[in-house]
Parts: sequence; structure tokens; C-alpha cells
Amino acid sequence: MSYEVVSNWFEEEFTNLDPLLQKLHLFGGELIGTVEISYGRGVSGLIGKRLAKKMKLPSQGIHDLVVSIKHSESGLHWDRKFNNNTTVESLFVPVGNKKNGFWIETTGPLKMKLTVDIIDNGWFWRCLNVSAFGLPIPLCLIPKCKAYKLIKDEKYIFNVSFSYPLLGNLVSYSGKLNAKYYKQ
Repeated sequence: MSYEVVSNWFEEEFTNLDPLLQKLHLFGGELIGTVEISYGRGVSGLIGKRLAKKMKLPSQGIHDLVVSIKHSESGLHWDRKFNNNTTVESLFVPVGNKKNGFWIETTGPLKMKLTVDIIDNGWFWRCLNVSAFGLPIPLCLIPKCKAYKLIKDEKYIFNVSFSYPLLGNLVSYSGKLNAKYYKQ
């Protein structure tokens, strides 16, 4: 897989991303900083804690985070390490291109079919479908996911949150990270 896997998928729309997001996705790198993890209250908090456990997220609060982004023959690797301890690995495989394709994110037994919307030079994931252990899961049963990454003041800003209608926030994590690029 070439270093152009992301730019090839976006085609001419790649230039609509912030230049630092372009650089990160052309060459890979590390994102370093802290992340804040929060859970909902009551029933939503209980569901959020179960979901977080399956995602290998640490407890509520502020945690150190290092994200390693690399390319390989199999796709784009995002390895998130919390508190220099727990690692959550995801593999993103592009299919087609932005106009007629999607990404498949695999994290453990979970596979998500995703597309990307570019809003204000940021990258906003949109979930198209989900499967676990190879079996499709109706989207109405899956918590709504909001996930984005953007650049502000030369910092990598991200947010990932899961919620259910009527229950509200289940679990979310967000942060402002510094980037080290593998190639200049």
C-alpha cells in the first residue's frame, strides 16, 4: 500500500483537507497529548462503561494518549495507546474512492463501513453500516457515533462520541494533540 492511499481515495478533494491533515495522512506520524474520557449518567453511563470496556478505553478522566499512524500493504493503521499501557488497534482499508467508495475500519471483531465528509477542512466520519463477528447489525441498534478530526492552532483536535436517542451520551473521548510526522 502506497503512502498515497488516503490521497488516492479522496482524489481531488484531498486538497480540501487542512494541509497538516494532508501531511499526517501522506506520511504517517504520531499524535501525542492527553485525552478526556467521559461517560453518561445513569443507564447511559452503564451502557457507556460496557461499550468503553469493549473498546479498551480507560476509566473516566484525563489520560495520556499516543496515536501511531502508519501505512502498510493491508491498509492504514491507527494504534492508540492510553497511559503507555492499553493499545487499541484499528485497520482502515479503502474501497473505491470518495465518490463511490468507503473505508472499512476493523477493530477486533467489529467492522464498520465508513465514509468521510470534509467540513471546514476537517475530516468527519459517517458510519454506513456495522457488523460484528461477520454478522450485520441494524444501525438502529448501534449507538450513534460522532467522530471528527481537524486542525486548530496547529494542534490535532479530535472527538469521538457515542450516544443513543433519549439516553444521551454513552461515552466520549476527545483531545488536543501535538503531531510528529514520520517524513518531512
